[in-house]
Amino acid sequence: MASSQKRAIQNYRSRLGERGLARFEVLGRDADRDLIRSLARRLSEDTPEASVLRATVSRVIAGEPPKLGGILAALRRSPLVGADLDLSRPREEGRKIDL
Repeated sequence: MASSQKRAIQNYRSRLGERGLARFEVLGRDADRDLIRSLARRLSEDTPEASVLRATVSRVIAGEPPKLGGILAALRRSPLVGADLDLSRPREEGRKIDL
C-alpha cells in the first residue's frame, strides 16, 4: 500500500477518534448485515434515542428482566402533575336525525 493511502487511512481514523468513534470488524451472518449496520449507525449518534437503544440492547444481552413501572414513572414526570385540570365534559344526548 502506498504511503499516501496509509496516510489517508490514518487521517480518517484519527478524525473518527476525535468524534469518539472507532472502526472495528465483527463476524455475523450475511442475513444480519443490514441489521448490524443500522444498529451501529443508530448507536453512533449522540441522541437520547441512541442511549435508550444502548441500554435496551445491553439489558437484553445481559439477560436482565425489564424494569417495571416505566409508564407510571413517565406519567409522574409529566409537567401536568398537580396542575388541577378540570377534564369533565357536559353530557349531551346529541342531535336528532331525520332519516
